[in-house]
Amino acid sequence: MDRRSFLKNSAIGGTAAAASTALAAPAYAQGKQTLTMVTSWGRGLAGVFDAAQRVADSVNAMSDGSLTIEIKAAGELVGAFEVFDAVTAGQADMYHAADYYFVNQHPGYAFFTGVPFGATAQETSIWYNHGGGRELHDELGQIFGLKSFIAGNTGAQAGGWYRKEITGPEDFQGLKFRMPGLGGAALGKMGASIQNLPGSEVYQALASGAIDGTEWIGPWADEKAGFQEITQFYYTAGFHEPGVALSVATNRDVFENLSPANQKIIEIASLETHQWNLSQFVSNNGAAVQRLQAGGVKVLEFPDTVWDAFADASRQVFDENMSDDLFKSIYDSYQASIKSVSGWTEISEAPFVSQRARVFG
Repeated sequence: MDRRSFLKNSAIGGTAAAASTALAAPAYAQGKQTLTMVTSWGRGLAGVFDAAQRVADSVNAMSDGSLTIEIKAAGELVGAFEVFDAVTAGQADMYHAADYYFVNQHPGYAFFTGVPFGATAQETSIWYNHGGGRELHDELGQIFGLKSFIAGNTGAQAGGWYRKEITGPEDFQGLKFRMPGLGGAALGKMGASIQNLPGSEVYQALASGAIDGTEWIGPWADEKAGFQEITQFYYTAGFHEPGVALSVATNRDVFENLSPANQKIIEIASLETHQWNLSQFVSNNGAAVQRLQAGGVKVLEFPDTVWDAFADASRQVFDENMSDDLFKSIYDSYQASIKSVSGWTEISEAPFVSQRARVFG
């Protein structure tokens, strides 16, 4: 389905069609251009805002000042979850966010962040760069007038913070829990009341009792957010987001009006940030989890019965979306890439890591 047909037959058609005539061009001054980037992150939010800043700094440096990105944190121009609409409507030039915030626009966006029992960070990069993921991201973006690239990765995300231990699937009944994306939809199947909150609002919601638990990212970012001040039960392995990508999306008309060199600069800055940000998160998580434990946090793993319930609920969520042809195409491509990669890593890398731990400790 092309963009024109989709917009004509969708709820966003009127807004997008009106915006197409009102799109503000990037600011120009003596051959220089400035793009406004809106983000889903509070200013200074550990890791995720860093990724947005990294993209902007890299673009500014590589273009030698001919292209400048001006960042707006969540709430400075639009709200955290309004960035998608702001860019498609031409209110801003580009966004930095987690694309699974926008599954209501299309459920296929979940795969460009993270899905239950999905790809690790390395598997995500392989699928995106060599398994057709980038092309599918672009196909999805064309529907909404966006040009997108992955631009950050948190690595494996933690299972989250809870007010009490989880002993079985029944503990999710009525639990008010913050989790976006298809993982949140799966917890909803298990009876949880799912809250989709921006990162900057999660601490207050947990502290006030508005939610009973939350996932955010991992030990380093979670410690920075201060969740250990509220609850001491921390599940470090989660089913929902094993290798979470972040994305930059530029309004497609704006992107196509840039010079080929500046288009390439945005692409390179985004993909470089993906690897840089992954290293940032992983390098900080080990020390952070040790500090959390030393401070009294109880680090836990979900029992097998809960993992089984997670899997059953996740299958239901995937099945419910398979009637959408593009979702199914993305799902099939994604799963085929994971299976292709795991055929080697399970007999090479996995045994090596086990033996390294055995012989070197």
